[in-house]
Amino acid sequence: MKVGVLGTGDVGKSIANAFLALDHEVTLGAREEGNATASGWARGGGPRAKSGTFTQAARSGEIIVLATLGTATPQAIEMAGSHFFDGKLVWDLTNPLDFSRGMPPKLLGGLGTSAGETHQRLLPQAKIVKVFNTVGNALFFRPKLQGGLRGDMFLCGNDAGAKQRTAELVREFGWDPVDVGGIEASHYLEAVCMVWVSNAMKNNAWNRVFKLLPTAHG
Repeated sequence: MKVGVLGTGDVGKSIANAFLALDHEVTLGAREEGNATASGWARGGGPRAKSGTFTQAARSGEIIVLATLGTATPQAIEMAGSHFFDGKLVWDLTNPLDFSRGMPPKLLGGLGTSAGETHQRLLPQAKIVKVFNTVGNALFFRPKLQGGLRGDMFLCGNDAGAKQRTAELVREFGWDPVDVGGIEASHYLEAVCMVWVSNAMKNNAWNRVFKLLPTAHG
């Protein structure tokens, strides 16, 4: 499968590495041709790793991953060309965080204006699934948890088939998928990101994931 990743930061490279580990072909897209970070990643990633522009990544990807800064993603979509997203599964890993006043960041948006909802409106023909936004990028792929547990990965979106395919991949990534509803649930998942960040900063505990545990009665 061909995967196009928009974004060359730690999030973009981490999700790209995860897909490479599963033997997919990945194009890491940047704003400009010949981006040094993207090119360097591709050189070290082996024959299935490629670099390019946002447009090249979106055009080539059977799955497209939005991994840019949350506040910059609408511009990245415009630069890539929105028609290249039509009909495709699009993973939205973004969180609209404002770092202008330092850490912890402020979460922007609310019901109806979350990043996931905004991106779905910008890409009405795409099948957007919000996923992998509630944990640090270092834990994306097969994290080792105490007791052999698997973390829960929350996801939401409007297309049932896209969520099913996402759930299959989430399991391959080493997680248990938890579907929390339509794309409007993005607001809640983006807020869960802030729960993860706030706990990590307060307790210096960055290697934590979420897990919904049943009671003794199920």
